[in-house]
Amino acid sequence: MVKAAVLYKPNEPMPIVDLAQDAPKAGEVRVKMGAAGVCASDHHVMLGQTTFPMPIVLGHEGAGVIAEVGPGVTSVKLGDRCILSFVPSCGYCHSCRTGSPQVCDTNRLTGTRQYDGTFRLKDNDGTDVHQFAKLGVFAESIIVPQQACFPVAEDIPMDVASLIGCSVTTGVGGVINQPNIRSGMTVAVFGSGGVGLNAIQGAKLLNASRIIAVDIHDHKLEFTYKFGATDVINSRSDDPAKKIMELTGGGVDFAFDTFGGAITTEQMMDSLRKGGTGVLVGLAPEGMTADINMVDLVRNQKTLTGSYYGSASPHETFGKLVDFYRKGLIDIDSLITRRYPLEEINEAYDALGRGEDGRGVIMF
Repeated sequence: MVKAAVLYKPNEPMPIVDLAQDAPKAGEVRVKMGAAGVCASDHHVMLGQTTFPMPIVLGHEGAGVIAEVGPGVTSVKLGDRCILSFVPSCGYCHSCRTGSPQVCDTNRLTGTRQYDGTFRLKDNDGTDVHQFAKLGVFAESIIVPQQACFPVAEDIPMDVASLIGCSVTTGVGGVINQPNIRSGMTVAVFGSGGVGLNAIQGAKLLNASRIIAVDIHDHKLEFTYKFGATDVINSRSDDPAKKIMELTGGGVDFAFDTFGGAITTEQMMDSLRKGGTGVLVGLAPEGMTADINMVDLVRNQKTLTGSYYGSASPHETFGKLVDFYRKGLIDIDSLITRRYPLEEINEAYDALGRGEDGRGVIMF
């Protein structure tokens, strides 16, 4: 049996329950969880803004230790400390073979089931329990594909490793892996949550000449200076696109919407200079659309693109980020402002919903 937080219905607290957990099958491992990040993507599911089958163990940002290996596992061994990828790519589909494992077709098709289409968790009445992103890290231990595991050394703390599993990779990677971005460019980041703070760090890594943070909370904007913001704009009191035009003399080269909303995406595109690129990083609620000025897009030769999980192979980005962390080029420790036991997971998401600074982490 394993303790886990299970979501049975949207907009209801997640109880901590005991689940039966099968042994790992071929190519799978059991991971004893060390830490799990409190991410907004899970919150969307809790609020019913993103549809997933239930009951489900949420959580996709985590790190732990390999406690058991199934038949045929070769990439990790017992005792390895691992960052977990929420896209454990198959390696064989069209997306994987053409260099985009972060959008693996097989992973998307199998969803919350393991790669053989079956489950590893059941509750007391025998009901199959889904694992968010094949992980479901809000549990004491999890069964996952070996491809989800990226081994790291002892010098990387578990809480730091867990954030590399999602918010650091999504934010920093979404900036540094953009094909046309260059040192010295001007950058705006819409949203100052965990991903936004890391996008700011990514821009700082590239020596952006100006990094403008946009949010609706003054306390969160103040927090962005710690990670490299040079200017801040409260979009409740100022029109951010107009203010960015004034600050830069014509708009930024790159803008990133790390929140994922119609208004923020529209503001992002309006803040670009001619030839600028807007990158949509945050996941919007299902069905949401943005009103993009098509004439502006053509006449001013702007680009709108999406970035999923850092826009590149998660494992390759993990390796870069671990190196950056060791060298002091990115600050992950300061992102963590709250720590909770698993039993306080609902309180952790209440804090996220209130817009508190930084990232909360569940410690096991």
